[in-house]
Amino acid sequence: MSFKSKQLNRLGLVQAAAAIEQREISSVALLQACLDRIEERNAEVAAFVAYDSKKALAAAAEADNNTQLGPLRGIPFAVKDILDTADYPTEYGSPIYQGHQPHQDAVCVRLAKSRGAVLLGKVATGEFATQTPSKAKNPLNLAHTPGGSSSGSAAAVGDYMVPVAYATQTTGSIIRPAVFCGVVGYKPTFDLISPAGMKDLSPSQDTVGIITRSIEDAAFFTLGLHGAATVRTASLKPRVALCLSRQWDYVLPETMRAIESLVHHLESAGCTVKRTWLPDEYDTLLAIQPRLFMYEARHALVNERILHGDQLSHRLQTRLQLGEHIEYDEYVSMRQQVREAQQKVETLFKGVDAVLYPAAAGEADEGLASAGDPRFGALWTLLHLPSVSFPIDLGPKGLPLGVQMIARYGQDTRLLAVANAVTSIIGPVGPEVSG
Repeated sequence: MSFKSKQLNRLGLVQAAAAIEQREISSVALLQACLDRIEERNAEVAAFVAYDSKKALAAAAEADNNTQLGPLRGIPFAVKDILDTADYPTEYGSPIYQGHQPHQDAVCVRLAKSRGAVLLGKVATGEFATQTPSKAKNPLNLAHTPGGSSSGSAAAVGDYMVPVAYATQTTGSIIRPAVFCGVVGYKPTFDLISPAGMKDLSPSQDTVGIITRSIEDAAFFTLGLHGAATVRTASLKPRVALCLSRQWDYVLPETMRAIESLVHHLESAGCTVKRTWLPDEYDTLLAIQPRLFMYEARHALVNERILHGDQLSHRLQTRLQLGEHIEYDEYVSMRQQVREAQQKVETLFKGVDAVLYPAAAGEADEGLASAGDPRFGALWTLLHLPSVSFPIDLGPKGLPLGVQMIARYGQDTRLLAVANAVTSIIGPVGPEVSG
């Protein structure tokens, strides 16, 4: 296969890694194509907040010269600016940390480098990975939000600036932005990717994940971090439970129709789909999740709150103030209820490989003042379960509608295999970004 230089930034991870290994392309050429795209589009999209062409190209040249590096050799990746990097400032989306330079990488960043991946730069985050939006825009329509708080990660991958980016999720900050920008968001089982070197927000929920352009690429990168290889399993006939809940009251009709259409496609392809109702006891957890967040965030951001409170956004100040009214006994009780639910959640997956659930109410919201409603990721993040989101159709404004699939604790490989099979059945979903 021949590759044109201007098309290299559009290669997926699996395809790019194979081409580098077979010397059909170089990591330098791939990295340069990504840099060219950044130069072309970042002034509008505002996905990257820091990058250094010389530094990145030098690392790519080293990858080309060292064939003994790991399975991610030569693959460019970006890092959400909530994760520490020794090569670039880490500002956590806040003016409090302007120019802040960590002395070492977050563990996930160092691990990717050790497997041969090339750090391209830092991408935008909402303030301390909260709902206060960054300056990033949706590459599919610049007048719409890219979601939050992993806005820069989703926008950079969706705009073909980089094939993979680290992201984080405390409520819905991977699942939602990925769908809004027409790409894939993968939130692993809690702690599968180490959070060491990430700015804490709600430590009982904060999860490091990735955003890519395909399920196969998400599996390739994540397994590559662990030194393992991806096994293609698109021939699976998934067994899926469509999980209904009171949260569906917030789902727009176009999303409901898209999910019903997906169910029809799956059943026509020989997959098993059953409908189930989320047990009432989990409604209590949905009420707990924001209060648990407010309590933990108030503690995690104690220095910022006390020493630099005037530099926090009004939105974040309000949420932290609400946490002041949550007593210690309530916090411990909430943690106990969550723990009990984590131990019982296995019943949701009886007889199925994964649960199907909305990823967002509808298309990306118009305007940039809000990052959208994160509610649909809250329960699964709280339960520490792996989830992956992807687009399934286009809405009335021509932007993606999406779903997420959730699996048992620790069943990440199975989840990605099942999701890969599902996306193989439905095929690609537009729209395309320009260029």
